[in-house]
Amino acid sequence: MGKRSPRKVWRTDVRIHPLMTDTNEPIAGPGKAGMPRYVRNVKAKSANQAALLDAIEHDNVVLALGPAGTGKTYLAIAKAVEALESGKVERIVLTRPAVEAGETLGFLPGDLQAKLAPYLRPFYDALGERLGNKRVKQMIADGVIEIAPVAYMRGRTINNSFIVIDEAQNCTFGQIKMLLTRLGWQSTMVVAGDPDQTDLLPGLSGLSEVAGRLDAVGRISVIRLTDSDIVRHPLVASMLAVL
Repeated sequence: MGKRSPRKVWRTDVRIHPLMTDTNEPIAGPGKAGMPRYVRNVKAKSANQAALLDAIEHDNVVLALGPAGTGKTYLAIAKAVEALESGKVERIVLTRPAVEAGETLGFLPGDLQAKLAPYLRPFYDALGERLGNKRVKQMIADGVIEIAPVAYMRGRTINNSFIVIDEAQNCTFGQIKMLLTRLGWQSTMVVAGDPDQTDLLPGLSGLSEVAGRLDAVGRISVIRLTDSDIVRHPLVASMLAVL
């Protein structure tokens, strides 16, 4: 018989340093069912981002237009979580069109939730960073967080909620109009998108036209971010400048 390999002895004196120690801090007290609550501190990186955060704080409807990487969706979800945690709203409603980026994936396997998962993945990623994946799953199961495609929003009135509409450049004028009119009492709505990156046929996206018409409407803010507001890799801004 061969010799047994020596049993591993786990050291208990090793100190493991968490990543982002200064940006991921626990709030006092546990979350639901004893789960810890983690909220990443979010600060504006530019004047336009500061204007976006201020607009979300004071207006019921905010349109955030700008190139990829400017933090439109992340900031909106951060404010949604903040509003939910502080009791300003009772739930978060997230929606985006199920439009493929230049490819046809065909029929996806699974039930409706499984079919929509690839399109809604950015929401899960942002929420996971804000609340932790375990807590996000529990809140979705409880109906506190609702993630749905645009097609499921017609005919509804959404009260006491924070609504985020992402990838709005892939919505037609009629779809955005329908989504905007879902706004109910005590609700805030943020519409985010990049008019220059639509996956629809030319002339079908309604985001730019809707933003232009709502510019002059009171209690509605239209924030336009630029390449200088990009917070991803520095090459993103450089590439967008030439592409």
